[in-house]
Amino acid sequence: MSKANKSNEFRPNEYVVYPAHGVGQIVSIEEQEVAGLTLELFVISFEKDKMTLRVPTNKATEVGMRSLSSPDIVSKAMDTLKGKARVKRAMWSRRAQEYEQKINSGDLIAIAEVVRDLHRNDDQREQSYSERQLYEAALERLTREIAAVSGDDEGNAQKRVDDVLVSRAA
Repeated sequence: MSKANKSNEFRPNEYVVYPAHGVGQIVSIEEQEVAGLTLELFVISFEKDKMTLRVPTNKATEVGMRSLSSPDIVSKAMDTLKGKARVKRAMWSRRAQEYEQKINSGDLIAIAEVVRDLHRNDDQREQSYSERQLYEAALERLTREIAAVSGDDEGNAQKRVDDVLVSRAA
């Protein structure tokens, strides 16, 4: 019974969020024999990264795979971007670790917090290489999910996020 429930939760052609990789599309559900056991797997394609991931259907929710955020979670994430950057006084290595965890949590609002905290305007100091890497990773995850939820292309989603970040500075 539990097996049937899991495979009904996600369907082929549906977009899902896999915490470590962001937004992907379920291409199919297939059975594969692994070590003598037959496993039912979601085949998820991450077009942008040219990557395919196979997730056992019975482990999908356990690993944090989820459906796309609802439009109100997207608007909460956009509101989060409008807030003032909250940068802790901890050492960079500790902060970087926290940011990395937030990005890989798959939680859209946590990802928006990272984008907000690491965003730099032209008149602010330069970002370090690692800061920029984290910022771009978070920004990409955020815009991909916003694009998928709104059915828009990533360019328009990117523009929406940029507009919010720039208006915050004004």
